[in-house]
Amino acid sequence: MNESKKITHDKVPNFIRSIILEDLEMGKNEGRVHTRFPPEPNGYLHIGHAKAICLNFGLAEEFGGLCNLRFDDTNPIKEEEAYIRAIQEDVKWLGFDWEDRLYYASDYFDQMADYAVQLIRAGKAYVDDMSSDEIREYRGTLKEPGKESLYRNRSVKENMDLFERMRAGEFRDGSRVLRAKIDMASGNLNMRDPVMYRILHAKHHRTGEKWCIYPLYDWAHGLEDSIESITHSICTLEFEDHRPLYDWFLDQLNIFHPQQIEFARLNLSFTVMSKRRLLELVRKKVVRGWDDPRMPTISGLRRRGYTPQSIRDFCERIGVAKRDSVVDMALLEHCVRNDLNQNAPRVMGVLHPLRVVIKNYPEEQVEEFDAPYFPDDPPRMGSRKVPFSREIYIEQADFQENPSKKYFRLAPSREVRLRWAYYVKCIHVVKDDKTGEIVEIHCTYDPETKGGWAPDGRKVKGTIHWVSASHALEAEVHLYDHLFAVSDPDNAEGETDWMSHLNPHSLEILKSCMVEPSLARAEPGNHYQFERQGYFCVDPDSSAEKLVFNRTVSLRDSWVKIEKANQGK
Repeated sequence: MNESKKITHDKVPNFIRSIILEDLEMGKNEGRVHTRFPPEPNGYLHIGHAKAICLNFGLAEEFGGLCNLRFDDTNPIKEEEAYIRAIQEDVKWLGFDWEDRLYYASDYFDQMADYAVQLIRAGKAYVDDMSSDEIREYRGTLKEPGKESLYRNRSVKENMDLFERMRAGEFRDGSRVLRAKIDMASGNLNMRDPVMYRILHAKHHRTGEKWCIYPLYDWAHGLEDSIESITHSICTLEFEDHRPLYDWFLDQLNIFHPQQIEFARLNLSFTVMSKRRLLELVRKKVVRGWDDPRMPTISGLRRRGYTPQSIRDFCERIGVAKRDSVVDMALLEHCVRNDLNQNAPRVMGVLHPLRVVIKNYPEEQVEEFDAPYFPDDPPRMGSRKVPFSREIYIEQADFQENPSKKYFRLAPSREVRLRWAYYVKCIHVVKDDKTGEIVEIHCTYDPETKGGWAPDGRKVKGTIHWVSASHALEAEVHLYDHLFAVSDPDNAEGETDWMSHLNPHSLEILKSCMVEPSLARAEPGNHYQFERQGYFCVDPDSSAEKLVFNRTVSLRDSWVKIEKANQGK
């Protein structure tokens, strides 16, 4: 190949890259690489689609080619403009640009109909009056051949007449279909005279009422790729058995023939990846909508606080394969944790507040401590001022009246460090007279330990975070867990209903959390690490009047343990 066309890259090798490299070396398709991402606008995209987006746009970018965004809008009953807008937003958010190459299957409806006429005239397609149930019955099984329709041998003239009348709207929905005439005895069921067009009197979001016949996906799919001169038509494995049919259509029409390559779809643990099932979760209000942070949708992950970089990293790590498998959710969490660890500024927030009164601290005094956003790299992003006063909030879990042996945080007569501030020691516990619940802790502080260090060199084992009670901002915090309680809800043992495996603790809403005042400037979409708590994102519904944070992921990285365990085998 031409020296200027040689591609060098440091991507993880996979069989699709190898195919494209070989094609380029051989000069196939005049050295072009042209891919496409072809979603159906009948729902929101999920993490599995993110893999396809990254693969198709990424390969085109990597090899100096092009990638189209094309909507397969062949079913007006299930499609909505809202889905189209959401899909475009998701692709852009992931960092990809289709430039001027935005297409729709409906752009080609006239051309597809012309191709259908071409097959009818060649005796390769016919109008069938059988019902959908009859067509299914005549199709046969994997072990038994199908039976030919009673209408299979209509003349070309009769088929042309009936097809034109179908197109003109003369017949009712479902009364007739156009089928390809291939082989009812084929071992591949997809080749047993598949349906190409069905009658459907429905208004289309782009073509209005122009059409009352709509192409089936198997008829439209290969034609769209051919019309757009796609060189590498990358599909998931379920389309492998459909490839001979696409090839047959293209060969009969004698038009440009893209190369179809199949790869394994993404299956992720503790969730479902069926768009139909995700729609059911939305319609039954199990979740708040497509962008619920518990959903595996791209919009849900975005709302939860996942970053485009983390999702692209995840898609690159899992690679592409020819065999289906389930990827552990822990890897996706690892990728976002790794990204946020490098980019999310550190702040302090108390999720379960417990009031602490520092008895020997002057009542009216307020100090400000300089706290860097990145303690390991203070010059980066600078710092903020954290106010300190006589009354503060700490986490309820950071105090135990009767501490266990390995508990090193605050306890009666025990001294701990307040992050950036002072050493404090508990001297008294205040309880509710009726319930016995601890409601307040009294402490003293050592003024010589300003900044959190003792000049006499004494050490404390515990450092805890806090916020000043008089300066704290109240916030609502949403804590998320897996949407399902089992790793594989589609195939879990026991209950047959996949919804029976929903996790009842997938969302916990904390109403009266306290965060440091610097977060008054937090805007929707901003990311933070609440020290010792996890990574959080400001929810789109957050406002100055009501701060709302979503926990993206905890600090604990279970994927590292999984990797170490696998390495030890």
